Amino acid sequence: MHKMQFLQFFLCITVLLLYCNVSRSAFLCELNQANPFKVALTSTVDIAGKGNFTTIQSAVDSIPSGNTKWIRIQIFAGVYREKVTITYDKTCIFLDGAGSRETFIEWDGHERTNTSATFTSYAENLVVKGIGFKNTYNLGPKQNDLVPALAAEILGDKAAFYNCSFFGVQDTLWDVGGRHYFYQCYIQGGADFIFGKGQSFYEQSVLYYSLETYGQGTYIGYITAQGRDSADDPSGFVFKDCVILGKGKAYLGRAWKAFSRVIIANSKLSDIVVPVGWDAWQFVGHEDQLTYAEEDNSGPGADTSKRVPWQKKLSEGELNQFLSVDRFINQEGWIAKLPTVD
Repeated sequence: MHKMQFLQFFLCITVLLLYCNVSRSAFLCELNQANPFKVALTSTVDIAGKGNFTTIQSAVDSIPSGNTKWIRIQIFAGVYREKVTITYDKTCIFLDGAGSRETFIEWDGHERTNTSATFTSYAENLVVKGIGFKNTYNLGPKQNDLVPALAAEILGDKAAFYNCSFFGVQDTLWDVGGRHYFYQCYIQGGADFIFGKGQSFYEQSVLYYSLETYGQGTYIGYITAQGRDSADDPSGFVFKDCVILGKGKAYLGRAWKAFSRVIIANSKLSDIVVPVGWDAWQFVGHEDQLTYAEEDNSGPGADTSKRVPWQKKLSEGELNQFLSVDRFINQEGWIAKLPTVD
C-alpha cells in the first residue's frame, strides 16, 4: 500500500470491519459419518461441461441459504475465469479442487481493495483444498500500476485452506478477520501480500516475495501487514515451519494497526529479508505496542543481530500459546470437525 492510497484504503476497510461478520462463532456444521468425505452431498464443476455445473459460482449459488450440513463442491482441473463470492448465508462449504497447480480461479480486478478479489468468502465454516487463486492484473510480463489487486479475501470465522496457492503482487491475500488455518499453502506477492486482522495460523507454507523491481528501480516490499488494533484483540499471524524466499528484498512485516502481531518460528528465511526485519510504519514512537517475534528460524535471513531493537522476545509460555494450533485458533476443536481432506 502506497501512502497516497492509505486514506482510501483505511476508509474501505473501516466500513468492511463495521459491517462484516469477523467475530468468533460457536456454530459447527453437521458431518455425515456415512460418507467418506463426511459431507451430506457432492456436486461437481467442470469447465468442459461434464459436471453438474460449468462455473464455481453457479455451484455455490445452488447451496440453500442457511445450510447447516457440509456440502462438497468438487472442482475438476481447469482455469476458471470468474470472480467467486460466497455470501454470509452459504455456510458449510467444502471446495475441493484437483490441485493448486491444476484447478485455478483467475480474475484481474484492481484499484479498490474491497472489490478486486478474485475469491471472496464472507461465510463461516469454509474448507478449501487444492485450488490456486490468482489475480492476474500484475502477473506475467506486463507491469501495470502497483494497486490493490487481491487473489482472495477471507472474512468468515473458521476457514481452513489445505494445499492451496495464492498469486498476486499487491495485497494478494486479505486475511480480514476470524480464525483461519493455512496448511501447506503457497502465497506469492510483493507489497503487503498477507494482510488483515485475521487470527491465523500458517503451517508448512511457502511465502514467495516476487517484486524485485518496480518501474525504473528496485523495490523493497513487505510480506505482512497485520491489523491487530488493541491490546485485547486476539488476532495475529503465526507462521510455523514455513519457508520465506523469492527475489529482491523485503521486510517481514509492517504495522498496519497499532498493536500489529506477527510471530515467525521454526522457519527457513532466505536472504530476501532485510537485516532490520520489521517496519513500524505509521506507529513510530509506539513500537512497544507491536508484537513482532522470531524464534528458532534458520537460513541467511534468520540472522537477528541487526533487527530493530524493539522486536519482541517472547517467554516460553507465550510461545506455547502462539505456536500451538489448538491454543491459538482451535480452542473449540473446530478443525477436527471439518470434512475429510486427505
